[in-house]
Amino acid sequence: MVDSSDYVPPKVWTWNKGSGGRFANINRPVSGATHEKELPVGRHPLQLYSLATPNGVKVTVMLEELLALGHGGAEYDAWLINIGEGDQFGSGFVAVNPNSKIPALMDRSGPKPIRVFESGAILLYLAEKFGAFLPTDAATRAECLSWLFWQMGSAPYLGGGFGHFYAYAPTKIEYAIDRFAMEVKRQLDVLDKQLADNEYIAGHEYTIADMAIWPWYGGLAKGLLYESGEFLSVQDYKHVQRWADLLGARPAVKRGRMVNRVFGEPSSQLHERHDAADFDTRTQDKLAPAKE
Repeated sequence: MVDSSDYVPPKVWTWNKGSGGRFANINRPVSGATHEKELPVGRHPLQLYSLATPNGVKVTVMLEELLALGHGGAEYDAWLINIGEGDQFGSGFVAVNPNSKIPALMDRSGPKPIRVFESGAILLYLAEKFGAFLPTDAATRAECLSWLFWQMGSAPYLGGGFGHFYAYAPTKIEYAIDRFAMEVKRQLDVLDKQLADNEYIAGHEYTIADMAIWPWYGGLAKGLLYESGEFLSVQDYKHVQRWADLLGARPAVKRGRMVNRVFGEPSSQLHERHDAADFDTRTQDKLAPAKE
């Protein structure tokens, strides 16, 4: 690997398989399946294929919140997709999400299955399907959707930008870390100012905007992402801290964080979810060790 101070971009970039880094074994510049593997299908109308990264947690929180409201049609099977092993490149998963990213959802409640991919699209789809967590008046709905799309556009600077160069890159590059740390702190400031005058992100209602933003920025505020809390002085964002605690205390959020989780304390993990009772029983087949 060339020292960053000596690197000169080539005239034409070519794929260097030996580029290193934590995700070098699964990163590639082409799309599509790498192997044949059908996806399992459970008994519920909604089939979720995911992992408890922040993007995955958005959807499991939404589903658990819908069930808590009494929407029986939101019952779901959550199947583990181990992205570290390349499960997202199996033929079945690629058929649901050609972009090979978690989460991916299949809605089998109608005569023809409907695929939905991209976490923000899944949240919006479920909100409209069940008529919940999406304001109906035009002004508040617009505010909610604006913040939902803010998250979709902002989080790559936090995850693929700051998170990658701070926590995962094989070489620590001062310029990259400083660039993205500055942007993430700016984003936290944006949220802190919004939450200074609003109980929730879009106003006084708990919405899909909160569900989208909390796993990333609530997790960051509580020191759950990249062990970077002290580095970013997250304690200074008092309104974000208040909001992060408010959502983190919700029972459905606590359950949603557990689903498809294969890291952290064993008591925080539920590798697969097929029934509400799984949170209590967590039999060995549902809490199997992650593959090495």
